[in-house]
Amino acid sequence: MTLMPAFSAPLRWLWLALGLLLLALPVQAAPERSPEQVIRNSVDGLMRQIEGRRDYFADNLDELETLVDESLADVADFRYIGASVMGRYFRNATPQQRSRFVDTFRQTLIDTYAKGLVTFDYHELRVLDDQQPRRYEDQASVSMEVVATDGTVYPVSYTLRLSDGQWRVVNVIVNGINLGLTFRNQFDQAMREHDREYDAVIDAWAPELDVEELEEGGNA
Repeated sequence: MTLMPAFSAPLRWLWLALGLLLLALPVQAAPERSPEQVIRNSVDGLMRQIEGRRDYFADNLDELETLVDESLADVADFRYIGASVMGRYFRNATPQQRSRFVDTFRQTLIDTYAKGLVTFDYHELRVLDDQQPRRYEDQASVSMEVVATDGTVYPVSYTLRLSDGQWRVVNVIVNGINLGLTFRNQFDQAMREHDREYDAVIDAWAPELDVEELEEGGNA
């Protein structure tokens, strides 16, 4: 996802934390393992994958992009996310347009995460011990906190969906801001601005996040 060019350091690593955690999630997440266990184990695995290799990846960004691409394919339900972001426009889109938007959406993630992985900074990532009980057998929410070097704590909540025996991430809420809803609203606005021309919207897709809004939090 393309962010606004000017954004503060705390939000830079907070946003990148989302991609970092997704990158660390295991390929096979069996149903008997709780979503909380999956996320918690992934945080530990993340540290082992990135630590000491940032300089190498900074000089070999293509390798990192490939790693991100392969990892996101296993843990993020892009077809589900793409349909959710397109919202009410999904039904009237052609199969080709739906597929193309999913590919475009995915590529924006890969580009952003790959570049950010080499500059990511933080003090602590911690999954909360006290998690909310699941309301549905195939849906779960896992809460964690990103602690900045200045001590500021940013809450992050992952929404996961059980699909084909695997828990897959379908949405993220950062500091009270629902990213899935934010991007859906931006897709809706783009469709109205482009007279509902799907191809034009997909070609120009570059969603933005309001940094001040993320820092202050919200109730979206």
